[in-house]
Amino acid sequence: MKLLQKPKLLFAIIIFGALGIVGLAGGALGDAFGLGFLGAPIAALQLPAEPITSKPNIGSFHITNTMITTWATIVILVVLSFLATRKIKEVPSGFQNLFELVIDYFQKLGEGVSGKRSAKFIPLVITIFMFIVVANWIGILPGFGTIGWIETPEDLIHHAEEKHKDLSKVKLDVFDGSGGVGILGFGSVSDSVTAEEWEHDHNIIEDGKQAGVLIPFLRSANTDINTTLAIALVAMFFVHFWALQSLGFFAHAKKYINVKQGPIWFAVGILELISEIARIISFTFRLFGNIFAGEVLLVAMAFLIPIIGIMPFLGIELFVGLVQAYIFSMLTLVFASVAGAAHDEH
Repeated sequence: MKLLQKPKLLFAIIIFGALGIVGLAGGALGDAFGLGFLGAPIAALQLPAEPITSKPNIGSFHITNTMITTWATIVILVVLSFLATRKIKEVPSGFQNLFELVIDYFQKLGEGVSGKRSAKFIPLVITIFMFIVVANWIGILPGFGTIGWIETPEDLIHHAEEKHKDLSKVKLDVFDGSGGVGILGFGSVSDSVTAEEWEHDHNIIEDGKQAGVLIPFLRSANTDINTTLAIALVAMFFVHFWALQSLGFFAHAKKYINVKQGPIWFAVGILELISEIARIISFTFRLFGNIFAGEVLLVAMAFLIPIIGIMPFLGIELFVGLVQAYIFSMLTLVFASVAGAAHDEH
């Protein structure tokens, strides 16, 4: 009875309950009981970034979907920076307030870690943080991973035969419409066939439909290991650049190649060199692994329980995207500070 006295809460419960029932019945779980009326497909996921067209874009070079997202991230950051700085006020508001909040936080954090020396690190640290946050967050927007070009059965069979794959295990989705462009949406995939079935009978696909695998135009930049490796290399390059500025070349190199103080210190130097390589690998795979796993989770939940199933995980992915950006930028600051501190101690 108390619930009846709160009509807004009751309305929200009814709406979410209805969406939950529709999601359960219309998705893959409902399909097991003869329902599955939403026809929610599962996107094809692979580790390498996919090209945005079937043919090379520049000479023999393919532009990939993660490149497009990376460029889009840069454009968004440039636009946000312009909006934040075009009319600077003494009492900040809007984007200026947001940017000043981030800058002030990292400046205080840097001063707490390495004092005034942090002034040279902070611009890069903030840039890395902002880039990773925006790249992670735009990757969960509608359209990412769901709109793209359809790779034809002929190309799929050709690639499968090159890799000696069994054609009976190569799945082709049947999309409504034609034109080579597809959308992975509710009800957009009416059926599926194997490459072997299509090869034996092309007429298995009805008129007005097309078979193949959707290759998305857009994909989260940090689900491409090349992107995370590039960020890691830039971060570690500047860490050593700042160390060289503080120490000089020979003093910095002595940390890794030290033969004058005996075999023990020489071995320590080799271990230090290995640890630097390990930092790059750790940077790369931590960010890549968390963001790629999040994308797989979202795809799986959208497939199993459309509409309602994905909602809680969108919030989780927003949080994970922020945390991963913070960890990456924080470690960059710490590594840069430690490199400078080591010089001072010597």
